[in-house]
Amino acid sequence: MITINTNKLEYKLIAVPNNETNINILDKPSCVTFISESKTFYLVIKKDSMSYLRQLKLGLASFIQMCKGDTNIDFNSFVKAIPNVNKEIIFNVICDVILFETHKFITYKKDVKTNDYLFNIDQSEDFSDLLDENILKNKYVNYARDLQDFPPNIGTSDFYGEKLLKDSSKIEGLKVSVLKNKELKELDMNLVLAVNQGSNHDANVVVMEFNNNPGGKKIALVGKGICFDTGGYDLKPSAFIEGMKFDMTGAAIVMSIAMALAEAKAKINFVAIGLFTDNKIGQKAVLPESIIKSKNGLTVEISNTDAEGRLVLADGITYAIREKNADVIYDIATLTGATAMALGESASGVFTEFDEMWKKLNEASNYTTERFWRLPIFAEHKEQVKNDSVLADLTNSCKKGPGGSTAAAFLTFFAEDKEFLHIDCSRVVRVGLKGQGYIVKTMFELLKNN
Repeated sequence: MITINTNKLEYKLIAVPNNETNINILDKPSCVTFISESKTFYLVIKKDSMSYLRQLKLGLASFIQMCKGDTNIDFNSFVKAIPNVNKEIIFNVICDVILFETHKFITYKKDVKTNDYLFNIDQSEDFSDLLDENILKNKYVNYARDLQDFPPNIGTSDFYGEKLLKDSSKIEGLKVSVLKNKELKELDMNLVLAVNQGSNHDANVVVMEFNNNPGGKKIALVGKGICFDTGGYDLKPSAFIEGMKFDMTGAAIVMSIAMALAEAKAKINFVAIGLFTDNKIGQKAVLPESIIKSKNGLTVEISNTDAEGRLVLADGITYAIREKNADVIYDIATLTGATAMALGESASGVFTEFDEMWKKLNEASNYTTERFWRLPIFAEHKEQVKNDSVLADLTNSCKKGPGGSTAAAFLTFFAEDKEFLHIDCSRVVRVGLKGQGYIVKTMFELLKNN
């Protein structure tokens, strides 16, 4: 729990640039030392190759693990230690780390210790509204993390459809529906159904709608929700199977953003679409070189069954435009190994032909300290998506070239000249086998005053 300016608590956390205050402090960036006599934790933040904010994040995470009781945080000491950074950003980071590290995460272990201490941010300015917003944002960061972490035998498409319908129905003004195979057939969402063919569960396309900006644009958020990705008949080798339960992360993020915006009563009109299904093998699974007609009428040659994410996104984007009259589209997906190789765990890849969309996202990310990097969609990438198909309008997997860009280029054929931005977040959204709920804060910040 976080408060501001409550009564003095038993312990104290102070940021210091070195060990001048106490010679027993370990004088290394981001390191935390506890001095028992004064019941004080000292976090060293100093000029170093590691950025100030990274030192703050790592140091606070260490402090939470070491914490011994209710603690006052000397906010002004952090402001002094971190030059040329907005006070609000420092405050946000402190809230982010505390709420992240103290979250009671999904676990199936018998005995798990949780941290229920009180953390009071002792500072002079009135940040009460900012604290409330941070608590709300991080509630849904943690909600996304929980969705990510469910094991694949529990986290099926049916499970997510039922859970999201139940949880989101508690939020005033948020309209929710779930489309299963029968409805998807009626809507000609054949690409989703093709990916779903090998599954023993129906696809569950969760649709959340919220209208609180009369006359404003309709924003679409589309998320890839592959609950487990074997690769289909283009089967992944065992080394690449680990973590494939996280292939539903895009949908988890999109659903969480939608719920956060609705609970905040943001001035926005949106439709959020989470496309939950599996990509499995079996007698009914789609075969390589199959030709499938998409919802928007273009035919797609399935050159690689392991390039399934762009298929469900394509139909989801068309649904948002043609059935829900979306004006602007954002999609979020753990889409390509190519983008993961390019950016690793450092940033999410962003692909858009609309400079203003990138500018606004980048500004929001500077405030939330989540990182994004823009990558190109060139004309030749679009040409390749068409030319590499033998029998259809498009291929779902090009023979060579930059896989992240050609995947994004494929999606542009379904955006129908609407403002469109694609986020490929394959590696930043998890650390090992733990979800991170990444991107929720940035998209909330971007869209809350849309």
